Amino acid sequence: MSKWNYADAWETVADTAPDEVALIHGPRRVTWRSFDSEADRLARFLLDAGLGQQAKVAEYLVNCPEYLVAMFACFKAGLVPINTNYRYGGDELTHLWTVADIDAVVFHGRFTATASQVRTRLGRVQTWIHVDDGTDPCPPWAVPYTEAVAGPTQSRVRGPWGRSSDDLFLLYTGGTTGLPKGVMWRQDDVFARMNAGAMIRYPEEGDVRDIPVQLARRRGPVHVPASPLMHGTGAITAMSSLAQGGRVVTLTAASFDAIELLDVIEAERVETMAIVGDMFARPLVAALDAEPDRWDITSLRQVLSSGVGWSLQSQQALLRHHPRLVIIDALGASEAIGIARAVRTGDALGSPGRFEMADTTRVIGPDDRDVVAGSGEIGRVAARGRVPLGYYGDPEASARVFPVIDGVRHAIAGDLATVETDGTVQLLGRGSQCINTGGEKVFAEEVEDVIKTHPGVADAVVLGLPDATWGESVCAVVAPHPGLDLDAEAVIAVVRARLASYKAPKRVIVVDTIGRGANGKLDYPALRTVALAAIEEGRA
Repeated sequence: MSKWNYADAWETVADTAPDEVALIHGPRRVTWRSFDSEADRLARFLLDAGLGQQAKVAEYLVNCPEYLVAMFACFKAGLVPINTNYRYGGDELTHLWTVADIDAVVFHGRFTATASQVRTRLGRVQTWIHVDDGTDPCPPWAVPYTEAVAGPTQSRVRGPWGRSSDDLFLLYTGGTTGLPKGVMWRQDDVFARMNAGAMIRYPEEGDVRDIPVQLARRRGPVHVPASPLMHGTGAITAMSSLAQGGRVVTLTAASFDAIELLDVIEAERVETMAIVGDMFARPLVAALDAEPDRWDITSLRQVLSSGVGWSLQSQQALLRHHPRLVIIDALGASEAIGIARAVRTGDALGSPGRFEMADTTRVIGPDDRDVVAGSGEIGRVAARGRVPLGYYGDPEASARVFPVIDGVRHAIAGDLATVETDGTVQLLGRGSQCINTGGEKVFAEEVEDVIKTHPGVADAVVLGLPDATWGESVCAVVAPHPGLDLDAEAVIAVVRARLASYKAPKRVIVVDTIGRGANGKLDYPALRTVALAAIEEGRA
C-alpha cells in the first residue's frame, strides 16, 4: 500500500527541480525553491502560534500563490487547510468555521470587514494572517502575511508529531446533506485517486523515491485551474499537477474572464485545464467564435470538467476550435473523486450523459446489490475502496453517505444512473433537492426558509430549473398572504441579505397557492410545470 503525503511529494519535487517555476499568477512567478522555502517559514509561524496536530487553518482567499503556499505549509506541519467559500456572508462563515473547529485564518485584505464582523463570534480562532491585496490594510488583531513568512530560511519544518499518509485533506462542500460538510480524505487516498488519471503516474505501491525517476523522464503539465482554488475541482487538480512536478497558473480576475484565460493559455503554453461545465465552456467558445484567429491554443492537450454537467454541444463547439484536444467530462463529487468519466475527441464524441465507470465504481440497487447491465433498473452510483473516512464531526450523515457494504466502505454521492449493456453508466441526475448552479450547490430548504421570513410570503418552494449557462438556475415559486402583492425583487433581496448571492433566485413566480397535500408534501413535477410555463409566458 502506498503512503503518500503531499508535503513529502512536493518537497521531493522541489529538491529535484528547485529552479523550475511552480506557480504563476499574472506577472508573479514562484520557483519550486521559493514555494518550498516560503511554506516552511509559514509552517514554522503556525506551529510557533501554538497550533497542534491536525489543527484547522481556514483559507479565506481568492486565487493567488499564497493559497497554495498556505496549503503546503499546513501539509508540512501536520495541520489541515480548510477551503472557505469567499462568497459566504457572516452567518455562513461563522457556521462553517465553528463546525470545522478552525484555529487560524489566512485572509485577503478585501475580506477584512467580514472577518472583523465574525471574529468576535469565534473565540477559538486566535491567529489571523492578513494577505495584502491592495485593498484594506492589516487590522491590529491580525499579523501581516509578509511578517509571518519573514523568518530566516531554515531546514524543512515538521510538527513534533511528524507526518503521515493518514493526515487529512478536509474539503468542505455543500455535499448531499444540506449545510456544508467537511469531507475527510486521507492524503494518500486523494493522491491515489488522482494518480490513476494523471499524465505522470507513480506506482500504486510507490513513495517519494519514485518522483525523481519519473521527473527525469518528463516534467509535469502546465495547468490552469480555471475555477477557484476554494472549490474541489480547482484545488485537487492543482495539487495533482504539482505532485507531477508541473506548474500551476492561476487567473487574476475576481470572476471568470474567458479572455484572460485564453491569453494565459497562449502566453504560458498551458497543457491542461480544469473547468466547471458550461459556466466556463460557453464564454470560452463565444470568445473563440468571435475572434477565431486571435489565440494560439494548440499547446492545450486536455480539458477536464467536474462538479456540474457539461453539454455535448459545448464540447463539440470547443473541439471545432481545437480538434486534437482531449475532453474529459468527469463524474464525481467531493465525496467521490473519479467515479466515472467520458473521454471525447474530435473523432469520438460519444453520447450525452454516458460515462465509463472506474474499476472501483458500482451502481447499486436498494438491496445493495449491483444493478444488472441492460436491465434499465435505476441505481445509486457508488465508489468503493479509496473513499473518504466520512464527514467531519457528523457520524449520522457519514453513515448515510459512506456506508460499509460487504465489509468495504463506499461513497454514495447522490447520483442516480442505469447501466447499459456495454457496461457504461447513463447518468440520470441527483436524487435530492440539491440545485447545482455553476458548480455551486444550493439547497432548496435553506433558501425557502429565508424567503419565508419576508412578511408577505405565506409559503414558498425553491426549484432548480435547466439553464444554458449555469446548468441549473435557482427559481422560487411563492404564495403571498391573502390580499397582499409580492414584489419579486424584494423577495430576491431578502435572500441576498442573508445568504451568498448565488443562492438568490434568478426568477420569482407568484402563485395563489403552492398546493401542498394534507401531509405537507409537494408535487414537484407539477410545480416545475407551473414555473416553466410562467417563464415561457414571460411572467418571471
